[in-house]
Amino acid sequence: MANSTGPQMAFYGSQGMTFGYPEGASIVDLVRPEIKPYVHQHWYNYPPVNPMWHYLLGVIYLFLGVISIIGNGLVIYLVSKCKALKTPANILVVNLALSDLIMLTTNVPFFTYNCFSGGMWMFSAFYCEIYAALGAVTGVTSIWLLCFISFDRYNIICNGFNGPKLTTSKAMFLTCVSWTISFCFASTPFHGWGKYILEGILTSCSYDYLTQDFNTRSYNIAIFVFDYFLPAAIIIFSYVFIVKAIFAHEAAMRAQAKKMNVATLRSGEAESQRAEIRIAKTALFNVSLWFICWTPYALISLQGVLGDLTGINPLATTLPALLAKSCSCYNPFVYAISHPKFRLAITQYMPWFCVHETQKNTSDSQSNSTVAEDKA
Repeated sequence: MANSTGPQMAFYGSQGMTFGYPEGASIVDLVRPEIKPYVHQHWYNYPPVNPMWHYLLGVIYLFLGVISIIGNGLVIYLVSKCKALKTPANILVVNLALSDLIMLTTNVPFFTYNCFSGGMWMFSAFYCEIYAALGAVTGVTSIWLLCFISFDRYNIICNGFNGPKLTTSKAMFLTCVSWTISFCFASTPFHGWGKYILEGILTSCSYDYLTQDFNTRSYNIAIFVFDYFLPAAIIIFSYVFIVKAIFAHEAAMRAQAKKMNVATLRSGEAESQRAEIRIAKTALFNVSLWFICWTPYALISLQGVLGDLTGINPLATTLPALLAKSCSCYNPFVYAISHPKFRLAITQYMPWFCVHETQKNTSDSQSNSTVAEDKA
């Protein structure tokens, strides 16, 4: 008879397997007694997960942490060193990099340590709250910064260069607004509105979206509306009108070229607009990835707040949380690799990075295009 208790079964799994835990054990049995007040009663219904999940998630988080430190550190370093990158719009970009960097450096080491220490929360109850609050601050800050970046693209493309410009003071103000909103929502659980508890496989902490009292539900609904739905609506609004403006502009260019019996009108202002469109596509790709990363976790949270706990099991909450945190890795590479100004800065200040970008000729019809790209 085949061995059904060896390590191979711990990897592949089997119906009714307890993975070495006593029959009837709960995932909460792994939690230290002083931490159990931070575990919702819902999690007592689930057995411990396959230990392989802890090791797998630990390795993935460690990988994400390294990528985030390299990528976001690169963006912050380049903006601090290169004068050409010190633009108002890049104030938003560098704060986005800072927020992402804080998210991974304050969450990944502790989560990874928990994963490789038996799959349990190894730190104090107070740090569970701090861990969750840091994740809340950085997550909310990132969505609002991306919201303002999107609206800036909308303003330039749809209102033209005669519209209100994003100045340094305006960019600083929007940055302060992003951080202030996040700090306000992240701090209220320490003052009685909302709560931070262990979640998922109980190796990380986040909002309590399972408790059904008015205090907890009102807090989570406010979070969903003001820190997900509202900025998401602004982002969608911005890009709907950006796409409409792109199509209208391209149609007008083709019609005018046909009237003049020429192949293209790409010069001067048209070149500037084309550069802005290229930048907008980069930002649109970035924001789309953010929605892909954060929407599953937002929907899981909303489902819990509405009282439907069906399907909310340890892995069903841990994996969306992992997907959400992965958004801190791709932002710096989207901006650093795809944007010519960043690539030029990498070529100049980090030649060993093997990026070879050449300086564009800013004369003639290209001058306005360069100015447009400086706005990114």
